[in-house]
Amino acid sequence: MTISGALSSALSGLRAAGRGAEIVSSNVANALTPGYGRREIQLSSSSIGASGGVRVDGIQRIVDAGVLADRRVAEAEQLNLQSSANFLLRVQELFGTPDTPNALTARLADFENSLIAATSRPDAPERLRASVSEAASLATAINDASRGIQNDRSIADRSIGQQVERLNLALNEVVALNNQITAALVQGGNIAGLQDQRQRVIDEINTLAPVREVQRDRGQVALYSAGGAILVDGGAAEIGFTTTNVVTPYMTLGAGTLGGLTINGTPVRSDSDKGVLRGGSIGAQFEIRDELGVEAQTQLDMIARDLVERFQDPAVDPTLTPGDAGLFTDEGNPFDPVDEVGLSERIQINAAVDPNQGGELWRLRDGMNAVVPGQPGNSTILQALTEVMTDPRPTGSGAFGGAAFTAVDLAATITSNIDVDRSSIEQKLSFAATRLTDLTDRQLADGVDTDAELGKLLVLEQNYAANTRLIQAADEMLQQILRL
Repeated sequence: MTISGALSSALSGLRAAGRGAEIVSSNVANALTPGYGRREIQLSSSSIGASGGVRVDGIQRIVDAGVLADRRVAEAEQLNLQSSANFLLRVQELFGTPDTPNALTARLADFENSLIAATSRPDAPERLRASVSEAASLATAINDASRGIQNDRSIADRSIGQQVERLNLALNEVVALNNQITAALVQGGNIAGLQDQRQRVIDEINTLAPVREVQRDRGQVALYSAGGAILVDGGAAEIGFTTTNVVTPYMTLGAGTLGGLTINGTPVRSDSDKGVLRGGSIGAQFEIRDELGVEAQTQLDMIARDLVERFQDPAVDPTLTPGDAGLFTDEGNPFDPVDEVGLSERIQINAAVDPNQGGELWRLRDGMNAVVPGQPGNSTILQALTEVMTDPRPTGSGAFGGAAFTAVDLAATITSNIDVDRSSIEQKLSFAATRLTDLTDRQLADGVDTDAELGKLLVLEQNYAANTRLIQAADEMLQQILRL
């Protein structure tokens, strides 16, 4: 080997060592940076004429695509289940649990007890007042629960609009990064940083709507949703959604009164079973707005219907005729079976017994349609009102198959079902969280190992020292030649 060949070989070794040290430094500095892929320098031997050396072929970004895909699925599932669990927890708080004083079951029991007390002293105005007050409080509690459910549905609707807007921006960001990566490859540049950025954007998209990443030519990727929709492939799809902002019990997607999803102007499904964006945060908000929220409202309407029907029965209050409103009303009207939706938001006590609305307390004892007070000691109607609360009656709607319940038992059964649904989702959530933790650990294990990187740095220092020593030796030989 000539002296010039030795110098050339040593200089290539120094360049490779310097580039390697730069990569090690980047790996260590970004060990905890989300989306960062560990870099490795790619080297090969170089020979030009009689000279040797080392050539830097490029920088390879190390990412386990299989673990990354599994981690994305687990993360999207965990976020989806967390949103559903949080909603059911709020519904449970609105209905209340048997051990809380403001639960619907507790208010029903308090109203029943106030009727028992009034029955024992029908001539006592304070006991009649207490019963009317408990009835009004019960109706208000049902109203508040209904408004709480609709508020959560409204929040979900607004959240869908915000997340769809962010999804569209992120999809266009992926397209832009795809183009930048292709341009960098053509120019022979380093694309690892752009790939890191693209992975972070795709990770964000995945939380909104789970995606499958497919490699394309020239470093580009395509994205497909869990429901098979093309989100990115060359260009970005345009996701459409119209926000309603305020959702009422009467508004549903099926009735066309709530906004649905479109992709490039074409309507697509948004349900939790076969929705094209199911499984992520957007899918969870659609499930809350269109499925879980609607079901919770239906169950609350069932409780309201049961109350109204029990007390508008002429067999309970002889002053009523068929079609008259009883103690509980639909905004002053009797219950209409074709207008059950939203009844829980409209239920009120009859103005005839409410002093705040110009009514008289004695009508609770003598009948809703009584014109004048009856005998103060007559507890017949009060007794019937008390008994109807504990009378097992079949439900007129819902999914109980016509099973008979007392007023308290119906509310308790519905509350229990909500708790069972929430517990079931929380079990799935626990499993999903554990799976996500495991996959995240596996991904981190394949990431930057600072101990290993420092070991590589020691090797690079030795290589640098060896090449430096070769240059020194070549310099000494040249100096010796020049002195001859």
